[in-house]
Amino acid sequence: MYNPGMRRRQHTETGEPGMARVKVGTCGFAMGQQEYYTTFPVVEIQQTFYKLPRVNTGVRWQAGSPTGFEFTVKAWQLITHEPSSPTYRRLAKPIPPELKARYGAFRPTEEVAEAWTQTRAFAAALGASIIVFQCPPSFTPTSEHIANLRRFFTTIDRTGWQAAWEPRDAWTPDTIRGLCRELDLIHVVDPLKETALHGAIRYYRLHGITGYRYVHTDQDLERLKAACEGDLPTYCLFNNLLMAEDAVRFQTLLGEKAETSRLRIVTAAR
Repeated sequence: MYNPGMRRRQHTETGEPGMARVKVGTCGFAMGQQEYYTTFPVVEIQQTFYKLPRVNTGVRWQAGSPTGFEFTVKAWQLITHEPSSPTYRRLAKPIPPELKARYGAFRPTEEVAEAWTQTRAFAAALGASIIVFQCPPSFTPTSEHIANLRRFFTTIDRTGWQAAWEPRDAWTPDTIRGLCRELDLIHVVDPLKETALHGAIRYYRLHGITGYRYVHTDQDLERLKAACEGDLPTYCLFNNLLMAEDAVRFQTLLGEKAETSRLRIVTAAR
């Protein structure tokens, strides 16, 4: 569990010479909101995947956050996942059997369109900059799925936010890269497992190398730091059991490296 006594940083971007701007946070509030706001500069709202909060909740969260704090949102599962997914157990209302074929997989149906309308409304209330579309392993690169993906992202309103896509398993690098370029999608990855193939920014979701209970080692965090180098702004969102601890450790690592680099520059100037 998160230890309130751990070193905390104000909500600023972290970086050093030769490194892009890096924002570190967690998938979901891993501690009380006010404490979170003084610890991290960004949060990915997770509960929107299972059950959308009310729009006025988003308005309240945005109003209560510090200037410069950033929200991202995970899209509602009714858009990406089919009702056979076990995650549907957390829906407030079950999907009627006769309608199950109309949900998920970016289908061109009124039900998916309505799920998107509600997702976008909540994201707009938060002022969310990025919406993450995480797909299940069952969303494979079939012609139907690719057609659905194309239709969805070329027909929705893309104004004021960026789309981030996290495919799973069967997708080849060439297919991912081609679709991301064509549809202007950020390729979402866990950089300790695979390489991001496209995007004006990098959006990393750290799931744990062996699963949710995994604790990232110091060596893992050094590898993550290396994956943040370059010119692209980078988001690092931890999504494991000890996400708060790991995120604070990584944020501290970046801060210490930046401070060391600044010290070297000052010393050289003298």
